[in-house]
Order: sequence, then structure tokens, then C-alpha cells
Amino acid sequence: MMELLAVAGPTVAATTSYTLMTFTDKWLVSRLGAEFVGAQGNGGLAAWVPQSICYGILGVVNTFVAQHLGAGYARRGPAYAWNGAWIAAIYWLCILVPYSFFLPKLLSTTGIDPWQADQAVIYGRILVLGSLLNMLCRAFENFFYGMHRATVVLVAGVTANVINLFASAVLVFGNGPVREDLGLFGRVCHAIASSFGISPMGIAGSAYGTVIATACELAIPLAIFLSARTHRELGTRDSWRPSRARIVELVKLGWPGGVMFGNEMICWAVFMVYLVSHFGQTHASAGWIAHQYMSLSFMPAVGISVATTAIVGKYCGMGKHDVAAARFWLALRVAAVYMGVCGVLFVVFRRPLVMFFVEAGTPEAQVEQLVSLGSMMLIATACFQLFDAAAMTTSGALRGAGDTVVPGVVTIVLSWTVIVGGGLLMVRFAPGLESVGPWIAAAAYIALLCVALVARFVSGSWRKIRLVEREA
Repeated sequence: MMELLAVAGPTVAATTSYTLMTFTDKWLVSRLGAEFVGAQGNGGLAAWVPQSICYGILGVVNTFVAQHLGAGYARRGPAYAWNGAWIAAIYWLCILVPYSFFLPKLLSTTGIDPWQADQAVIYGRILVLGSLLNMLCRAFENFFYGMHRATVVLVAGVTANVINLFASAVLVFGNGPVREDLGLFGRVCHAIASSFGISPMGIAGSAYGTVIATACELAIPLAIFLSARTHRELGTRDSWRPSRARIVELVKLGWPGGVMFGNEMICWAVFMVYLVSHFGQTHASAGWIAHQYMSLSFMPAVGISVATTAIVGKYCGMGKHDVAAARFWLALRVAAVYMGVCGVLFVVFRRPLVMFFVEAGTPEAQVEQLVSLGSMMLIATACFQLFDAAAMTTSGALRGAGDTVVPGVVTIVLSWTVIVGGGLLMVRFAPGLESVGPWIAAAAYIALLCVALVARFVSGSWRKIRLVEREA
């Protein structure tokens, strides 16, 4: 348990960083009106989906670094971080920059409210163009995860969130009217904006704040990676040139995870942007409120999953597969306890959780509809918390062992048949449920994915995989 917590504790805090930034963005733009929550959510998801494919590939930097650490070849690790960074740069230039110009047409064809679509484009395009910083950050952070030095990432994440809170608030509200509802924090941010002559930027300000914070989050691990001490220990400055062999290794092992992650995000995008949001602005906002709390519950579990990848990878590199399995089952129990508690809180406190994102002065009828819809969505979310904990932890363990293809195929099949197909069926044959129907389909998807991934781990196929080429 102490070994798991030593790696997972900082990792959980670090992986929650980006979600806390989007949570902050939603809370700030909700002060502009409830309709901005849906716009920010749709724009953020549209920006995140194409990034997620590269994220999945970069996740195996953790795997390679951890396995080489366990095998006694830690100095091979920096090459994987550098080549992960090269993959991120190529992906950003060739895929994400062109995608940013396609974003308006994409969101205009989803059937969501036209005004929300325009606001979503403003928010999403800024995040897409700034995503190179985000992906570079993940490449070097995965190096520190694999080296079991997650505290570096923790410090970077905490720093970034503090910067994001102030930067986004200053840019969103600018030197406009003082936000008395934000108390002393609002007055401080207003004073900063007035000193620099910053005009209110609205939803765009929250996106710029996130990009600024991400740049700071990248600077900290990169500075430590390139420091004289780390270079003496691991030769981190020697392998900066792109290596075809290392890039091929990363892509070969990482593409199933990238496709799996990206495909799942596409299905969730269809779910949130079409199946939920096309019922109207209020349904979109209620859906994104519930989704934000779902993200807060599963991101710590993602942190446990990342830590499981590092721990399982290390012991697989050492050839101690029984120890790797024992660490996985322990991590699964920890994740299940945490997410089980979250599920209970979602049910018990569903009304105040929704009301947190409702601006004072919102019409009473709209408030009641938001609370009613959001509460039902939170109950649906509570139903799959334990399954989500098991699915994410198992996925991390399989990734640490190098088993990525079968989990990727299973995720693709289930996401399209259950999230998208099941969601469409709920809309068609249970129209009275409105936007709550697709949430029920999402719960069924996560339960089935959990069963499939745990069965794959129990089969033991991952024990036969070898990634480290040992020296004579």
C-alpha cells in the first residue's frame, strides 16, 4: 500500500490538474450565464477529442520508461520522452492546426443551439491551437511517472491550477464591473485587470487562461528534466534528436491506446454534443454540469490507473509478474473505494452540486429544469462509478504490461454499439426520458467494458509480452 500511495498520491493530484482547470473554466463562465456552461463544455470536448489520440500514444512513454527502470536500464528512458515530444509536435502541426480551421463547420452540423455553437468555436479553437504545450507536457510528465517521480508532476499541476484560476478570472471579467459575488477574489482579479487595462474577454478569456497555465505546467518538469543533476544521472540532454527506432516503438505499442482513447472520446462527443445537447440549451448545460462532476470523480481514478501502469511496468521489466498482479488488485480496491464514495455523494448532494453552477438571477423555471435534469444525470453517473474504477485501473495495468491491442478493439466495439447505438435507441424508443436516456446507455457501456477488461487481465495473456531488449 505504501508503494502504491507513494506513486499514486502525486499522480492522482497531477492527473486531476487539467480537469480542475476545465472545472474552474466552467465555474467562471457560469457567472456569465448558465448557457455558457454548455458552450464551454462543447468547445472543450471538440478541442479534446483530436488531442486524445496523441494522448493515448504518449501514455506508453510511461510504459517504456517504467519497464526499462525495472530492468536496470534507466538511462534509456529519456529517449522515449524526447521522441514522444517529437510525435506531439508532428501531430500538432499536421493534424491539429488544420483541424482548428475545420472546427466551425464541425460544430455547426451537430444540431446544437447556433449561439452555443459559435461560443464553443471561440473556446475550442484557442485550446486546439495551444494544445502543443499540453501534449509536450504529457510527454515529459509520463517520463517522470515511469521513473516513479510523480512529485515533479504534482508540483507542476498545483502551480498550473493556481495560475489558471487567476489568469482565467482576470481575462474573463477584465476591467468590467467588479464581481461582488466572487468576494475578495473577484476584487483582486478586477484590480489586476484594471492595472493592465485588460478588457473583458468572456469565454475566450477562460481558454487563454488555460493555455497560459499549461505553459507554466510544462516549464517545471522540462526544467528538471534538463537540469544538470538529472542529466548527470540519466543523460537527459543526449537523446533530443528524433530516433526512428524509438518513434516506431512508441507508435507500435501506443497506436491501439491512441485509437481506443480517441475513439472513446469521439463516442462521448457524439453522446454529449448530439444525443444530449440537441434537446436544447438547458439540457446541454445540465449534461455538462453532470459530466464535470463525473470528470472530477474519474480523474483521480485515472491517476491511479497511470500509477498502476508505472508499477506494473516496473515489475514486468523485472520479470516479477505475480508482484505486478498483486499491485494491480490493490490499486483496483483503492480506486473502487474512492469512486464508490463519489457515487454516494452524487446521489445525496445532487441538488447543491447542480446549483453550484447556476448563476443568481437565473429564471426560476430554468433553475428547476436544470436541477431536475442534472440530478437524474448524476444518479445515472453514480450507478457506474464502481465499474468505471475497475475498468480504468485494469486498462492501466494492461498498458503497463504492454497489452494494448485487444483492450483497444474491445473499447472501440463497445463504445460504438452501446454509447452511440444504445443512446440512439434510447432517444428513438424512450423519448420521454429525453437527454437522460443516453446517460442510461452510457452507464451500460461502462459496466460492459469493465467486465471485458477484467476478464482480459485474469486470462494472463499479458504475462507473455516482452518489451525490454536486454544487453548481453
